Amino acid sequence: MHTVNFFDAGAEFETPERCFIVEMLNAESNPALSVARARVRPGVSTALHKLKDVMERYLILSGQGKVEIGGQQALAVGPMDIVNIPAGITQKITNTSKDDDLIFLCLCTPRFIPQCYISLE
Repeated sequence: MHTVNFFDAGAEFETPERCFIVEMLNAESNPALSVARARVRPGVSTALHKLKDVMERYLILSGQGKVEIGGQQALAVGPMDIVNIPAGITQKITNTSKDDDLIFLCLCTPRFIPQCYISLE
């Protein structure tokens, strides 16, 4: 059976991580992958965190930012860049714009579940 997951901007919610999320695909029936759209306001940095046993990739859609992975020097990222974050590695991203939101997809394998999130703040 073929299905389509239609994007619902109205499903966006704010997280304690200082970003806004729309869960696009995250189901027990598809444990291999989850996809969420993240939005970070201008000048905001997400909370430092890591994901236990989950690899995450950010696919930057629009805006400009700096990403910090595993305590390394922050790297500038922009549209169509892909950030690879191994499981268990610290991460955060900062929107470096003064005017525009930073918008990116979060692709997690296996799928994101709240129990994998470890706050480091």
